[in-house]
Amino acid sequence: MQTPYYLIDKSQLLKNMEKIAWLREASGAKSLLALKCFATWSVFDFMAQYMDGSTSSSLYEVRLGAEKFGGETHAYSVAYGDHEIDEVLTHSDKIIFNSIGQLHRFDAQSQGHTRGLRVNPGVSTSSFDLADPARRFSRLGEHDPDQIAAVADKISGLMFHNNCENDDFERFDEMLTLIEDRFGAIIGRMEWISLGGGIHFTGEGYPLERLAARLKSFAESHGIQVYLEPGEAAITGAATLEVTVLDTLHNGKDLAIVDASIEAHMLDLLIYREPAKISPDTGDHQWMICGKSCLAGDIFGEFRFDAPIKPGDRISFQDAAGYTMVKKNWFNGVKMPGIAIRELDGTLRKVREFDYADFSAALS
Repeated sequence: MQTPYYLIDKSQLLKNMEKIAWLREASGAKSLLALKCFATWSVFDFMAQYMDGSTSSSLYEVRLGAEKFGGETHAYSVAYGDHEIDEVLTHSDKIIFNSIGQLHRFDAQSQGHTRGLRVNPGVSTSSFDLADPARRFSRLGEHDPDQIAAVADKISGLMFHNNCENDDFERFDEMLTLIEDRFGAIIGRMEWISLGGGIHFTGEGYPLERLAARLKSFAESHGIQVYLEPGEAAITGAATLEVTVLDTLHNGKDLAIVDASIEAHMLDLLIYREPAKISPDTGDHQWMICGKSCLAGDIFGEFRFDAPIKPGDRISFQDAAGYTMVKKNWFNGVKMPGIAIRELDGTLRKVREFDYADFSAALS
């Protein structure tokens, strides 16, 4: 394939899927893929063998989950519009409202549907205010136990989402205890609880057995079905962004320009001021790898190589699945990366390429 393209490696994806499936067996907790992180449906049939369904953040996501992933389809949105609520209900098994106001507003339309409410416990693990669901004045979920208890008869479940790239089990355990202490009486009236995503339990060295035991005891003590919503935990390390060097120059540092853009193709890294990753990132030659858009800060990072870089060289940016394809854009009209899959037998399969017609169709 012509670069740039995202390359999904099923053998790496399988490692995460097997941990997710093991956790379900050991704890009883079901796992739903968070489509806000990864929605490349060409591998949904593979992932669906190990996961229980999908969860969404919008009408389009819930429809994609229902049509392409199967299993359970949970609908959530910060706010539903009058024009979309009926279609959301059509494509979902459960609907989770962000506020009591929305629960009341769509009470009649959602009668007979499994309903839940998002709860903001006031604590999180996010180190970025931009992504902190428990930040001051947060609009994400209800926070008053008394107000939630007053509508408990209208719902059968609650959703808590306060973990963000949390690879610390002790911190997860501590926050879950705080949730139980504050909302335990309401949890006991529910049939199911979602603990959201952001628990990095597929990471190397994570104490999976301890997590399983904690989830199982939480479910049994409250008589509930637990759901997890892994996003990055499902696809960490499962894809690369394959690029080609187009030009080199020196301006105090050795610079290489590639045929992709961090702003257009790995936007999440730019937002959080984080560099991309390459492997092994060793050698005597240090180069700044830059994107081809006109944005001055379109820089993937500085990396080390065994030899000087030259036009035509290939570079693979690692861990390029989460919050990449779902955020890619047409800034500067830079060619959108294609999508390819490396099958379990090692063969490469091209599943999508984008061209000018796609660029033009995205505009007016």
